[in-house]
Amino acid sequence: MFLHVDQAEYLSEYKLRLRFNNGVTKEVDLKKELTGPIFQPLQDPAFFRQVYVNEETNTIEWPNGADFAPEFLYKLGRELTPVKA
Repeated sequence: MFLHVDQAEYLSEYKLRLRFNNGVTKEVDLKKELTGPIFQPLQDPAFFRQVYVNEETNTIEWPNGADFAPEFLYKLGRELTPVKA
């Protein structure tokens, strides 16, 4: 199975909550990953908040075309424990 990002939610600063197609939800902090020309605009918190899931590439992306591989995000993220009712 190829790993895909199904849902992305901005949390705070440079942190996102991502749900993957395997049912796992992770919190990902991208603060240390925003290096290089393509990621420079993402250092502006207002621009970073514009994250969305590109349904063609199955990962997160920003309006300037910056993106991260789902596998990288999965490895970097901290798994969130589902809240039991």
